[in-house]
Amino acid sequence: MKHVTMFVLIMMLIGSLGSQSIAAAFGPLGLDIDNLPEWEVKNSSVGGKLLLSDSPEMVQNDGILYQDKVEGNARLFFYHVNASNDVKKVAVHLENKGDKTAHVTVSQSGLGGPGYAWMEVGKETLTSYLAEKRAYQINVPPGGVMPLSASISEAAIMPNMLIHGIYDFTVDRPITVTVMMLPVIEDSVQFSKTLKVLPADQWHLRGTFEGANRQISPLKVYDPASDGAVGITLADNNVDSYVKGIDATDGTEVVDYGNYGVVYQILLPSQKGGRIAYYLVPMGGYYAGAIGINHPEVSWSPLAIPRGRIYFGDNKKNDFAFLGTYDSGDPLSFTFSPPGGSNLPVKIIALPQ
Repeated sequence: MKHVTMFVLIMMLIGSLGSQSIAAAFGPLGLDIDNLPEWEVKNSSVGGKLLLSDSPEMVQNDGILYQDKVEGNARLFFYHVNASNDVKKVAVHLENKGDKTAHVTVSQSGLGGPGYAWMEVGKETLTSYLAEKRAYQINVPPGGVMPLSASISEAAIMPNMLIHGIYDFTVDRPITVTVMMLPVIEDSVQFSKTLKVLPADQWHLRGTFEGANRQISPLKVYDPASDGAVGITLADNNVDSYVKGIDATDGTEVVDYGNYGVVYQILLPSQKGGRIAYYLVPMGGYYAGAIGINHPEVSWSPLAIPRGRIYFGDNKKNDFAFLGTYDSGDPLSFTFSPPGGSNLPVKIIALPQ
C-alpha cells in the first residue's frame, strides 16, 4: 500500500509540475560527470580581436591598465577592483592619431558594478551583455579622443569595489584604446596625459588576442534514441584550448587562462524523434553567469546561471543549471562566455528524455 501511495504521489507531482520542472529538479544527478562521453566537436575561430584588461586586477595606483591600437572587429573586456584607499573611476578612451575621422560602431555591450559582491557583478555584466543589442556610433575626429561610453566614467568606485565591462565594436580606421583608473574628480582626458602604464600582476591576464569569437560544431548529429548522455567541455585548455596573445604594453607573450572575453556559439544539431534536456555543470568551482538560448520558442533568454541564487559550484555532482528541454531536430544553439570572477571549466550536458 505504501508503494502504491508513493507511485500516486510521484505521478501527481509530474502532472502538476510538468516534464521540464521534473527534469530541472532531478537533472543529471547520478551521472559520472568526470567520465561522461565527450560529444566530439569542431572548435573554430570565427574572428574578432579581444582586448583583455584584467591585470592588475587589484588596482592600487592611478594609471593605464591596458592600451593597444585596433582596427576592424574588436571586443574590450575589462575587470578591475579599486584597491586604493580613495574613490576612483575607470575611463576608456578611443584616440584617433590619424588624419581622417574614425567611425566606431558599438554593437553590443554590458556594464556591471561598481559593487562589492564581485561574482554578482560578473553575472550582472554578462547578463547585460547577452541581452543588450542597442547599437550606437562614435565619431572620433582626427587627433581627437572620445569615451567608449560615458557611463563607464560616471561610476564612482569606492575602495574594494569592482567595475566590469564587455564592449563589442567595429572601427574603420586604427584607433588607440586606453583603459585607465584615476581619481573620481579628475578630467580623464587631461589627467591621462600624466599617467603611465601600470605593471601587470602575477597572473598577467591582459593582452590582445586573435579569435575573440568561437564556434563549436558537433561532428555528428545527436540521436537521443541511441547516443545517451554526452558532454561538451568548455575552457579547460585540453578539449578547448586557451587563446594566446601579446601584451601590447610590454611585448610579453600571454595566455588568457579561462578564455575570459571569448564568446562561443555552440551549435546543437539533433536527430528528430525525441526530446533532449540540456544542462550546464560548473567543473572548476564557484560560478555565476548567464547563457544565451537561441531557439524559435524561447523568449526568456539570456538565462541567469544559476537561477534563484548568485552562484553555485560547491559540488559538481549536485550543482547544475537546467537550460531547458527541447524537441530533437529543432534549431538550437547556446551563446556562452566565461563570466568574470567565475571558475572554469564548465560542461554542457545533453540528456535524452
